[in-house]
Amino acid sequence: MSAAAPVASASPLPRVAPPTQAEFMSPAVHLDPYPFYARLRREAPVLAIQGPRGPGFLVSRYDDVVTVLKDERYANDSRRAGLRHSWLEEHLMLGLTNTMIMQDGQDHWRLRNLAHKAFTPARVEALVARMEELVDGMLDRMERAGQTELIADLALPLPLTVICELMGVPESYRDTFHHLMSGLVDLDSGTMPALLFRSMPRMFRLFRYVRRLIEQRRRDRGPDLLSALIEAEEGGDRLSTDELVAGTFLLLLAGHETTVNLIGNGMLTLLEHPQQLERLRADPSLAESTVEELLRFSSPVQMPAPRYAMEDVEVAGMKIPRGRSVAVLLASANRDEARFADPDRLDLGRAPNKHVAFGFGAHYCVGALLARVEAKIAFPALARRFPGAALAVPKAKLRWRRSRALRGLEALPLRLR
Repeated sequence: MSAAAPVASASPLPRVAPPTQAEFMSPAVHLDPYPFYARLRREAPVLAIQGPRGPGFLVSRYDDVVTVLKDERYANDSRRAGLRHSWLEEHLMLGLTNTMIMQDGQDHWRLRNLAHKAFTPARVEALVARMEELVDGMLDRMERAGQTELIADLALPLPLTVICELMGVPESYRDTFHHLMSGLVDLDSGTMPALLFRSMPRMFRLFRYVRRLIEQRRRDRGPDLLSALIEAEEGGDRLSTDELVAGTFLLLLAGHETTVNLIGNGMLTLLEHPQQLERLRADPSLAESTVEELLRFSSPVQMPAPRYAMEDVEVAGMKIPRGRSVAVLLASANRDEARFADPDRLDLGRAPNKHVAFGFGAHYCVGALLARVEAKIAFPALARRFPGAALAVPKAKLRWRRSRALRGLEALPLRLR
């Protein structure tokens, strides 16, 4: 009788290293963050990181993101959580601390209510014909050329022109305005003092120009939004000059920066999903749900400014000590399988679609309505006019902006014939 053959021992499964902040900051994740976000949701839904003001946390699941954004125990102003700013930060952030995104509670609502009195749905609706005119003109030029660089030819000039006309910014200064603001947005890596020091010339030029523009509008009011902000009142309270400067900066930024990325990211996504693009081309009534799905699927804002715990709190079983920063990953929440069925599938008719691409709660993006309307005009027009559109370069050669907070392409070259 022969001896029984030895039973082979099962090979141990390879150990996978847990997600880390270093991996989050890696070039590979910057190019395609969604697989890493899925790992975060599974393995480290509240990841300890080193933030710009010391230890902090990164939150990736939908329910936890919403919880943090609506919890009044967090502040956007880190000083309310017991943190101190350096002399450099205090002086360089003087203009930004007066914006509604850096305020909390009653101060925040006062500024937001004043802005809403001027930035109304009726005002945006009145711009629709102008937006359609701009889009048609841009598409005509693209059609004659037979090719385009979509960011430079439409995704940027459309929202930049609209918000500058709305705010009363002279045409001669618009390109410079975008250059200065996009430079600030892209400088979101490194330590806070170094970031601020590098951004000093841009910030000084921006705020100096905005002050001049406000002074001009005080003397000579017009039909623009800046004149309306100067006149807006809430309970007899007007915006101070510093608040007007900061608010103008914020509205100019919110009024075009997100839309640039929404149109660029969205068009790339549609080209990668030709059946969905054909679906939109055949049924323009999908325009509104298309915008919502592209906001969810290819979120233009990865994570907003961090919030700070004003007392010890808990998120998903993790203790967050007072004073620690909490950054929420909107883009990860928008792909959370616990909230969205088959979240990595693009579905232009998805309903319901309660994404958080524009944030949630008190600090919901003030430029959301304008971005939606512009994209609702742009995507069906692109689908209708250019059925043969295709990438003019391999996808691997596309370059993404350096920003980790906003996700957008530097350029999107297309063949249109």
